[in-house]
Amino acid sequence: QVQLVESGGGLVQAGGSLRLSCAPSGSIFRIIVMGWYRQVPGKQRDLVAQITAVGIINYADSVKGRFTISRDNAKNTVYLQMNSLNPEDTAVYYCYVRGAYGDYWGQGTQVTVSS
Repeated sequence: QVQLVESGGGLVQAGGSLRLSCAPSGSIFRIIVMGWYRQVPGKQRDLVAQITAVGIINYADSVKGRFTISRDNAKNTVYLQMNSLNPEDTAVYYCYVRGAYGDYWGQGTQVTVSS
């Protein structure tokens, strides 16, 4: 069973930056989309950013201009560079991959932004 391995979460002060990384532990056939979602307790999991196999990128309005998603196709790794973080960005961030035969989720990494 392929797992998504995330790294890069942590505690940062408001205005700071973090970079999240996510890579599958094995091979995923024909990756269609890679992205990041986030969730706070009691609320639904929301899309933060995603990038398709052909490089089409979407961002949530709340992160536009502050977050940048990118991918390394050779490593099948997706990154989320988060700048100008604010306390409202505090959440568990989940990596997501859609392949030809199914969807995969990471275990989640906590991002906490202190004011």
